[in-house]
Amino acid sequence: MKVVLAFSGGLDTSYCAAYLAQNRGYEVHAVTVNTGGFDNGAKARLKKRAMSLGVQEYRFLDVTEKFYKKGVKYLLFGNVLRNNTYPLSVSAERTFQAVAVAEYANKVGAEAVAHGSTGAGNDQIRFDLVFHILCAGKKIITPIRDQHLSRDEEIDFLQKKGVTGNWEKAKYSVNEGLWGTSVGGKETLTSDQYLPEDAFPGQLNVVNGHEVITIGFEKGEPTRLNEIKRSSIEIIKKLNQLGAAYAIGRDIHVGDTIIGIKGRVGFEAPAALMLIKAHHALEKHVLSKNQLKIKDQLAVSYGDLIHEGQYLDPSARDVEAFFESSQANVTGEVKIFMAPYRFYVEGITSSNDLMQSNFGQYGEINNAWTGEDTKGFVKILANQGRILNKVYRD
Repeated sequence: MKVVLAFSGGLDTSYCAAYLAQNRGYEVHAVTVNTGGFDNGAKARLKKRAMSLGVQEYRFLDVTEKFYKKGVKYLLFGNVLRNNTYPLSVSAERTFQAVAVAEYANKVGAEAVAHGSTGAGNDQIRFDLVFHILCAGKKIITPIRDQHLSRDEEIDFLQKKGVTGNWEKAKYSVNEGLWGTSVGGKETLTSDQYLPEDAFPGQLNVVNGHEVITIGFEKGEPTRLNEIKRSSIEIIKKLNQLGAAYAIGRDIHVGDTIIGIKGRVGFEAPAALMLIKAHHALEKHVLSKNQLKIKDQLAVSYGDLIHEGQYLDPSARDVEAFFESSQANVTGEVKIFMAPYRFYVEGITSSNDLMQSNFGQYGEINNAWTGEDTKGFVKILANQGRILNKVYRD
């Protein structure tokens, strides 16, 4: 049987590759889908590892550009943070990885697709949903889920096969991508423990210093960093580097999983958190009250769609169309102060800044109305409350 396996090179997918190729005798085609988490040397390393596990073919597919244009960009436009905490780093990239694997499986005529998700998380739903839609009729194989394996059992299996690895590091499940890195391990299985410092991929390098950076936006997209024009992807990667040096962007997210249980996961996403905070600050200066209100409401729905693997639903395109339209005037610069373990927005400058109009300054000066105008406005505004108070009191 020809099987296309979504392969990251981590513990779970290494087990799947060895088990399917060596124990089951399948013709395994391992496919790594890069959504911005692999460096230039990763392709050779991953191919060597995959082939050593017994797979017949290996492919490295880079969809980073597509991931930004069709996914990350809209998460930024919507300032999407699940439970006001998590920027949906892994949630978003899983769909794009699954789509790429499904398209490749169709291309090579595979009879089955496989992934290394467990039976207790969200990723199994995200991969399965895409495979059911785009690979209808193909068998979905999930060894980790089907065999109810623990990480220790996977390590034991691979060691018996003579497979070497950093097993101490393998105690943590680390998924790195353009929009952030998730970190899961024994501490995230509890409700009261925080991840240790060395579990995070970025380590604090700036102990006592601080830095102010400027991010330039054009129609909602980051286009400049410290006055230097760069692509949005380059800016995200650079902010991840800068932020990691200050240990910025770390947190633990607690939320409701697709399968109905509570889940807890650590993450490190300096670029995502700084960009969302900066972008939101700029929007508050240049968008109308109702634009901001509607965007906040749609952001929750859009985040739910992405989190629950429903990216292919046409309603997601409808929300994206609104987000795109709302960004017409979101142009300007935002200053961010960075220090160890923290950052904040200093302020913004924009030719579209509604606060810098000639109509008035909050708490100081009004240039477009008189005191009498205000008295009449407030009297009318109080009408409903006066009526309610009178009727209910009587």
